[in-house]
Amino acid sequence: MHTRGASLAAGLTAGVLLLAACSGGADDGGDAAPEAGSDEPITLEFQSLSDQPAAIDATESIVSAWNADNPDVQVEIVPAGWDGIYDKLITQFNGGAAPDIIHYEAASIVPFARDGYLADLSELMSDEFVADVPEGVLETVTVDDQVIAYPTELQTYMVFANRGLLEAAGVEVPTGDTMTWDELQEIAAATTAEGRYGMGWGLKSPTATFMAMAPEFGGRFFEGTGADAELVVDEGELAIPGIVAEMKAAGTVDPVSLTQSGSEVLAAFYAGQVAMTVQGSFQAANIATDAPGGFDWVVLPPLEGPEGAGQAANPQTLSVNIDSEHVEESAEFLEFFTQAENLAALNQADALIPATTSAQELMAQNLSGQPGWDVILSSGQYLTDAPYLFVDAYAQWKDTVATPAFQRFIAGETDSAGLAAELQAGWDEITA
Repeated sequence: MHTRGASLAAGLTAGVLLLAACSGGADDGGDAAPEAGSDEPITLEFQSLSDQPAAIDATESIVSAWNADNPDVQVEIVPAGWDGIYDKLITQFNGGAAPDIIHYEAASIVPFARDGYLADLSELMSDEFVADVPEGVLETVTVDDQVIAYPTELQTYMVFANRGLLEAAGVEVPTGDTMTWDELQEIAAATTAEGRYGMGWGLKSPTATFMAMAPEFGGRFFEGTGADAELVVDEGELAIPGIVAEMKAAGTVDPVSLTQSGSEVLAAFYAGQVAMTVQGSFQAANIATDAPGGFDWVVLPPLEGPEGAGQAANPQTLSVNIDSEHVEESAEFLEFFTQAENLAALNQADALIPATTSAQELMAQNLSGQPGWDVILSSGQYLTDAPYLFVDAYAQWKDTVATPAFQRFIAGETDSAGLAAELQAGWDEITA
């Protein structure tokens, strides 16, 4: 017996009642286990959020391969987009109409786990898969000691550089396993010249970047979980915003870029107006496609702070509806879905980083010779846990407090002490 809906009901948007026609159970007309002697196969409904043509094709290929080898357990894809999916899932779960297998992301799936809607996969997940996933990534899908999802796809923040501009400035392109933030600032200074900045950094929405990269300086932002979590704003949490402020004061980062999205900064990167840019790793695919002919670019080694090169992970996930009549069969399908060749194909289609080491290595082989991907895929081994995933009020604090506070700091309207005070005061008001 599960206590349901305590945290989900609060997130339900009034008027958004997207009644879904998909169900994993028999009570509402969905597929049930076949009766003894029946030739009818079990059908598992898989609600997929893949919305890019290549990723849709990869997902369909994986499902087709499973269905061909498992005539008694067939998987049916139920397409769904990312827009509005949180409210749709609330409606599905509250109405008993959720699919067997649910595609989402760690940052948003935790409330559903806490409300008892997701199956504990701890005993169903193979030891081989557990050993193949970096420990910090597995922690992002562990709620109250229950593993509530298979992690599948990830991204990191990487530094993309114009190799020609670095070499023209006498900079030796870094090639080690990691590079330090001091090295980054030195390269930015060396490549700043009249009419050109060393760095273009799209920080229009800075919170995700600052939260993800804070572990490199020991920053966690939160201690505790759920409604009992407490905000922590100390040197580690303020380190990267401080570096941005230093680069702005030194004139080595394009101030216009600080008000733009990452994608908007790419135009200046292509035009040689900035020598480097910090971007989500997925941009490697866009740069390869969109950069002008002959544009010589490189991905620099993962950034490393005094606490290492760790970045907080927020993987895409595959979970199982606890009310599915076929939890074990669903987990068996997820074991198949997350085999190295399948995860490598899916992540290559999405230009993301597989959650398992074996798939990262296979994808690196598949993309051998493609600019940047060897470095990007190696960064997957540095991904670590993300405390904010398990904080009830995080989303509200991020949108209403953190993002505008970081924006004001970047604009020079407040200093580090003022930023810390603003972040804390906003948190205290929300959680009072």
